[in-house]
Amino acid sequence: MASHREFVEFITEQLREAGDVRARPMFGEYGLYCGGVFFAVICDDQLFVKPTPQGEDAFPRLPKEPPYEGAKDYLLAEDVDDREGLTRLVQVTCEALRAQSVRKRRK
Repeated sequence: MASHREFVEFITEQLREAGDVRARPMFGEYGLYCGGVFFAVICDDQLFVKPTPQGEDAFPRLPKEPPYEGAKDYLLAEDVDDREGLTRLVQVTCEALRAQSVRKRRK
Protein backbone atom coordinates (compact mmCIF):
# COMPACT_ATOMS: atom_id res chain seq x y z
CA MET A 1 0.00 0.00 0.00
CA ALA A 2 1.41 3.39 -0.97
CA SER A 3 1.59 6.24 1.50
CA HIS A 4 -0.84 9.10 1.27
CA ARG A 5 0.48 12.51 0.23
CA GLU A 6 -1.39 14.08 3.18
CA PHE A 7 0.63 11.95 5.63
CA VAL A 8 3.89 12.94 3.93
CA GLU A 9 2.93 16.61 4.15
CA PHE A 10 2.01 16.17 7.83
CA ILE A 11 5.42 14.64 8.58
CA THR A 12 7.36 17.36 6.73
CA GLU A 13 5.32 19.98 8.61
CA GLN A 14 6.08 18.24 11.92
CA LEU A 15 9.79 18.38 11.06
CA ARG A 16 9.93 22.02 9.94
CA GLU A 17 12.17 22.97 12.87
CA ALA A 18 14.66 20.17 12.11
CA GLY A 19 15.93 21.94 8.99
CA ASP A 20 15.21 21.90 5.28
CA VAL A 21 13.22 18.64 5.16
CA ARG A 22 12.04 17.51 1.73
CA ALA A 23 10.15 14.43 0.59
CA ARG A 24 10.90 12.77 -2.74
CA PRO A 25 8.87 9.97 -4.31
CA MET A 26 10.73 6.65 -4.29
CA PHE A 27 9.31 3.41 -5.67
CA GLY A 28 5.73 4.33 -4.77
CA GLU A 29 6.73 5.58 -1.32
CA TYR A 30 8.82 8.56 -0.13
CA GLY A 31 12.39 9.28 0.89
CA LEU A 32 13.08 12.14 3.30
CA TYR A 33 16.10 14.43 3.08
CA CYS A 34 17.30 17.13 5.44
CA GLY A 35 19.81 19.53 3.96
CA GLY A 36 20.49 16.99 1.22
CA VAL A 37 21.07 14.09 3.65
CA PHE A 38 18.84 11.04 3.15
CA PHE A 39 17.63 10.13 6.64
CA ALA A 40 14.26 8.38 6.48
CA VAL A 41 11.55 6.73 4.43
CA ILE A 42 7.81 6.86 4.66
CA CYS A 43 6.21 3.51 3.82
CA ASP A 44 2.57 2.58 4.34
CA ASP A 45 2.03 5.88 6.18
CA GLN A 46 4.72 5.09 8.75
CA LEU A 47 7.96 6.99 9.38
CA PHE A 48 11.15 4.92 9.39
CA VAL A 49 14.40 6.69 10.34
CA LYS A 50 17.86 5.39 9.45
CA PRO A 51 19.47 3.88 12.52
CA THR A 52 22.63 5.46 13.89
CA PRO A 53 24.32 4.71 17.22
CA GLN A 54 23.53 8.27 18.33
CA GLY A 55 19.86 7.97 17.41
CA GLU A 56 19.52 4.61 19.10
CA ASP A 57 21.22 5.94 22.26
CA ALA A 58 18.96 9.00 22.37
CA PHE A 59 15.78 6.99 21.64
CA PRO A 60 16.39 3.48 23.03
CA ARG A 61 12.69 2.58 23.19
CA LEU A 62 11.97 3.02 19.50
CA PRO A 63 11.30 -0.31 17.82
CA LYS A 64 13.42 -1.38 14.86
CA GLU A 65 11.64 -2.78 11.83
CA PRO A 66 12.27 -2.97 8.10
CA PRO A 67 10.21 -0.41 6.15
CA TYR A 68 9.59 -2.96 3.38
CA GLU A 69 10.35 -6.60 2.70
CA GLY A 70 14.05 -7.27 2.26
CA ALA A 71 15.15 -3.96 3.82
CA LYS A 72 17.44 -3.50 6.80
CA ASP A 73 15.87 -2.44 10.10
CA TYR A 74 15.12 1.24 10.60
CA LEU A 75 13.87 3.04 13.70
CA LEU A 76 10.08 3.21 13.60
CA ALA A 77 8.86 6.60 14.84
CA GLU A 78 5.55 5.53 16.32
CA ASP A 79 4.44 8.84 17.86
CA VAL A 80 4.42 11.17 14.86
CA ASP A 81 2.36 13.69 16.86
CA ASP A 82 5.37 14.36 19.13
CA ARG A 83 6.89 17.24 17.15
CA GLU A 84 9.72 17.87 19.64
CA GLY A 85 10.72 14.21 19.79
CA LEU A 86 10.65 13.81 16.01
CA THR A 87 12.67 16.98 15.53
CA ARG A 88 15.30 15.81 18.00
CA LEU A 89 15.48 12.35 16.43
CA VAL A 90 16.01 13.85 12.98
CA GLN A 91 18.63 16.32 14.22
CA VAL A 92 20.62 13.60 16.03
CA THR A 93 20.34 11.24 13.06
CA CYS A 94 21.35 13.80 10.44
CA GLU A 95 24.32 15.00 12.50
CA ALA A 96 25.52 11.41 12.78
CA LEU A 97 24.98 10.72 9.06
CA ARG A 98 26.88 13.89 8.08
CA ALA A 99 29.77 12.88 10.35
CA GLN A 100 29.83 9.38 8.79
CA SER A 101 29.88 10.92 5.32
CA VAL A 102 32.84 13.17 6.18
CA ARG A 103 34.82 10.22 7.59
CA LYS A 104 34.14 8.13 4.46
CA ARG A 105 35.33 10.93 2.17
CA ARG A 106 38.61 11.31 4.09
CA LYS A 107 39.57 7.66 3.51
